[in-house]
Amino acid sequence: MYDIVIQTEHLFAQTGLSGEMLTFVSRMALALLVLGAACVIYLLCHRFIVPLMVRIAEKTVVEWDDILLNEATLRAASHIIPGLFVWMFLPDVFAVYRSVPEILSRATAFYVVLMSMRLGIAFIDSFKGFEGERRTALQQYFHTFCGVLKIGVIFISVIVMLAVAIGRSPLTLLAGLGATSAILMLVFKDTITGLVAGVRLTSNDMLHKGDWITVPKTEVNGIVEDITLTTVKVRNFDNTILTVSPLTLVDGSFQNWMSMRNGGGRRVKRMVYFDFRSVRLADDHMKQRLAHKYGMRETEMKGEVVNMTLFRRYVERWIAGRDDVNSDMMFFVRQLEATSTGLPMEFYFFLKQKDWKPYEHHLAEIMEYIYAIVDDFGLKIYQRL
Repeated sequence: MYDIVIQTEHLFAQTGLSGEMLTFVSRMALALLVLGAACVIYLLCHRFIVPLMVRIAEKTVVEWDDILLNEATLRAASHIIPGLFVWMFLPDVFAVYRSVPEILSRATAFYVVLMSMRLGIAFIDSFKGFEGERRTALQQYFHTFCGVLKIGVIFISVIVMLAVAIGRSPLTLLAGLGATSAILMLVFKDTITGLVAGVRLTSNDMLHKGDWITVPKTEVNGIVEDITLTTVKVRNFDNTILTVSPLTLVDGSFQNWMSMRNGGGRRVKRMVYFDFRSVRLADDHMKQRLAHKYGMRETEMKGEVVNMTLFRRYVERWIAGRDDVNSDMMFFVRQLEATSTGLPMEFYFFLKQKDWKPYEHHLAEIMEYIYAIVDDFGLKIYQRL
């Protein structure tokens, strides 16, 4: 680099410049040349090398290189190479000045460390490509560990940048942090508690990405989109995004609906109140009508039997015979404790349809039919006027 500086001075000396003006102009010209070369290197990396490496990674048989050598990571790396080029050559250009080389060296080193931190974060984020729609416990552990790694990369990078700025060794600054550990614990309190809560969530197999959860006393009711060190991001069914801390889920309670979605059915638990004045013994005319219209068997209507008893027996048999009801799971129609607003009857069964829309439609069909046949059994639903 020294020979290039001398030759540049000789070249500008032929224009008639001399003294400090010759030194200044020649150095500035070389500085512009170095910066221009750095820009050319950046454009070459950005326009040609990065797309070329992405295409090469896509054509290979293995998949890990498509994820790790992604465009975001390579573009972050393309910022470092020009910075290193400037760091190697630009301070030597201004070696004749006393403090300028040191300032330039620190500034370019600061830039290189900053871009290296950006590259490290982009590289860690690229591991998300290995995850599916629903994370396993091992993948969630790894996701949490990646969050810790990013904090570590940022922390170390900040220490190195401070060391570069003040001209001290990073090890010296790290050694001095022992006295400020209490302050660091306070600063990273949420991160540490979030990490512990996240480990508890995954180690107990309580929550995964893609789970449907509801949290009492909040408006959280949707699919888990992401689990980080400090937040659990949930997309509600109205497409709003709500966040809740992992510590809240661990210390409190939440409902995970995935066992229902993976199980044999979705529960229905509906209660209807009947007017006490409509409960009576079934007469022969009612028995004949029920036998003809609803296929009630004579053994079910033998002796003195109450119309509500016949209604319970028929509805329970009718529910069990429906194709959309999972009769292998618990189902019954039961009477609950009487209230001042009528005699409650509960309909309890499981529908095979678990998605929201078909579940609601089939549930409505069943309950509407039950409401429609109440009058044939001589019953009346209680309705406050």
